[in-house]
Amino acid sequence: MALKKHVALAPRAVRQLRRVRSVYLVGIALSVLGLLMQSGQASTGRQSEIAGVLVAVFTVLLGVTVVQLWRHQRTAHCSTAKRLTPSA
Repeated sequence: MALKKHVALAPRAVRQLRRVRSVYLVGIALSVLGLLMQSGQASTGRQSEIAGVLVAVFTVLLGVTVVQLWRHQRTAHCSTAKRLTPSA
């Protein structure tokens, strides 16, 4: 079984992933809020289904983003990490 090689992300990609985390969190919060507002009504239909799908999609996107950032932190040996750390 071959080990996977960790590939370093570019600094720009890391910044974009960190920024997009908040967008995904807001998307999850708004979708859950919409789902809760729809649950009180008697005619729950397509709107609640859409809100549920949005919660799932934003959760998956947030999970992928967190995993990518976590994997990037573990690659301290990469040249990108060396360039970002101040030299002594």
